[in-house]
This record gives sequence, C-alpha cells and structure tokens, in this order.
Amino acid sequence: MRTRYVIAALLLIPLADAILLVFVAGEIGPVPTVLLVVLTGLIGMLLVRAEGRHTLARIQEKAARGEPPTNELLDGALLIAAGAFLLTPGVVTDAIGFLLAIPPTRYPIRSVLKRYVVIPQLDKQTNGFVTGGVWTSGFPDGDGGVGDANGNPFGGNDDPFDGGESDPFGAGSDDEAADDVYDVGPDDYRTKDE
Repeated sequence: MRTRYVIAALLLIPLADAILLVFVAGEIGPVPTVLLVVLTGLIGMLLVRAEGRHTLARIQEKAARGEPPTNELLDGALLIAAGAFLLTPGVVTDAIGFLLAIPPTRYPIRSVLKRYVVIPQLDKQTNGFVTGGVWTSGFPDGDGGVGDANGNPFGGNDDPFDGGESDPFGAGSDDEAADDVYDVGPDDYRTKDE
C-alpha cells in the first residue's frame, strides 16, 4: 500500500516540474529558464561533490576509531539522491536536490528517515534486537506452538514426570525409567546399579 503512494509521488514530481518550468519560462523567458536550470544543476553538483568528500572523510575517521558510521552512510545515500535530483532538469527536482545536499536540511531528513524507515526495517529483520524489544523468556504474543494455554511447556499436566501422556522424556512410573537415572560423581559418570 505504501509503495503505491511512493510511486504516485515519484510520478507527480516530474509533472509538477514540467508545469513549473512552463510557468517560469512564461514569466522570465525560455533562455533565462534554461540558464537557471543549468546553473542550479552545476552549483548543486559542486555542493554535492564537496559534501560527499566531507562525508567520506567522516566515514574514514569513524572507521579508524572503530565506530560504526551509520549517520555518515545515510548522509552518503542522501547525497547520491541529491545528485540524481540535481542532474534532472527542473525547478522542483533542483529544490529537492538542494534540500538533500545542504547539511542544515539534510540532518532532519536523515533523522526522520532513520526513525521511520531504517530502524523499523532493521527491527523487522532482527525480531526487535535493534530497539531492544528482544524476548528473553517465554514466547512473544503468548503463543509459541509449545505447551498449553496456562504456559506449561509440557502440556496439560503440572508435573511432567508423573508418567502421563505429556511426559517429554519417556520416563514416568515404569521401573525401566529408574535405570536411566545417573549419579554424578566427582570422578566419573556411572549408573545407579554400578
């Protein structure tokens, strides 16, 4: 369902770009509009190149210290997207490209992207390990396919060793089961009969 909205938004951007370019060309003329688009593209690419070098230097610094460069990697991805938007001719795409390229606007976008896209996706893949929602005991949502409704993992009996049907080890009230019990001594393991 979300994919539909993303595709619709990606299709609306070029449409808005075309409409705005026609409007701007009507106001300032076609030649100045083309020069404006080319100039914003060149300035934007120089900005993306400088920010890319700065981001790469921060990635190398963090890697040298042994820290994970998570924010810097997201910045790199946003700068790649900014470069793609700035290379696309148009006023709207250039505005989006500048928003992704300039640090004061890129950092809030990175934070929102991290909070609502990256962390939920990582949490989904690691079953809650990223945010600390890891199950340390029991079963999530109260079911795990083992046990009864009371949480007893051996079935309906409270005592799993009473010889009932839910006996997980096959031991119970039989005399044969008593032979399988081992005494642990300090030197070795031996059966009860030895």
